[in-house]
Amino acid sequence: MNLYVHVPFCRAKCTYCALHSRGGSAAADRAAYVARLVAALPAVRRQSHDAPLTTVYFGGGSPALCDLQPLLDALRPHLAPDVEFTVELHPLDVTRETLQTLKDGGVNRISMGVQSLDDDSLTHMARGYSFSDAERAFHLVKDFFDNAGIDLIVGYPGETAALLPRHARLAKWGLTHCSVYSLILEEKSRLGKMVQHNLTLAQTIPSDEEVLNRLSVVAHFLNDLGLQRYEISSYARPGFACRHNLATWRGEDYLGLGEGAHGRIGRFRTQNWMGEDLSAFEQVSEEADRKERLLFRLRTRDGLDSSLLSGDGQAVLEQNLKAGLLTRDGAVYRLTERGTEVCDAILAELV
Repeated sequence: MNLYVHVPFCRAKCTYCALHSRGGSAAADRAAYVARLVAALPAVRRQSHDAPLTTVYFGGGSPALCDLQPLLDALRPHLAPDVEFTVELHPLDVTRETLQTLKDGGVNRISMGVQSLDDDSLTHMARGYSFSDAERAFHLVKDFFDNAGIDLIVGYPGETAALLPRHARLAKWGLTHCSVYSLILEEKSRLGKMVQHNLTLAQTIPSDEEVLNRLSVVAHFLNDLGLQRYEISSYARPGFACRHNLATWRGEDYLGLGEGAHGRIGRFRTQNWMGEDLSAFEQVSEEADRKERLLFRLRTRDGLDSSLLSGDGQAVLEQNLKAGLLTRDGAVYRLTERGTEVCDAILAELV
């Protein structure tokens, strides 16, 4: 069974973020939230039928703003021997004490949110650190964890493309994983509101073509480091693909615990779950469940087995094959590099 735990606390809201998060919360509020998560674990065990947790992922927010020890202690008896246990870290949360606590608690994988290699962009994002700060933090992470990667955002307004010197330094970090996302300009985010009222800032937003070019540069750079794309936004060294993410895209069940967490348990879909009775949540049809679990395989290098689709679905795949968006190996279709840019549109056609 796979478990995602959402911890919503942040030092401050990043300018681009419109996700569920809380900035500047008091220590007592954070401790109370962790206590609620611990109290909900018995319900989690019931819904997973006592199956060992094979992947656990703490996301945020910035989970390490909380004292995670009670939650780590509560989870330990439920971890599978070969569990992949990931915690997201903000560079400012990286200390030897924190890393030792996580390692002692069974964590064996770190994902650090760097977001940009450009100092001006980091300042504008309100991240609170420089590229050099992130570099020092990641080197410390590697002292404790072999399996460690970062997140990057491409397409932030004003970001310079002249980052090859930073790439050369990044090449020495020993990354095992990197997730690369193109910026989504959310209207409700601070950045979205700033762009609406600042023509000069709006004019610095890169075009779709510029973003795609930058994504291509990053992809080739990561490939040169030995990180291969295994999912639209994710690159990893052989053997280091994120098992938790793959479980989601391959159609496995996953428990979502916390205020901003989503889950999939059989035909139930949960949201913001804190251990209540699942009968209060949405139950999808068998067909909707089947499609959801099947179609997202197209996002991964595994590809989508067309023999599992109806004739209409197979026709959609053939059309996109002819358009150069897919390749075919027997009955299995996979995205081309161009296809990764429009995967959502292909999935919408299939649905």
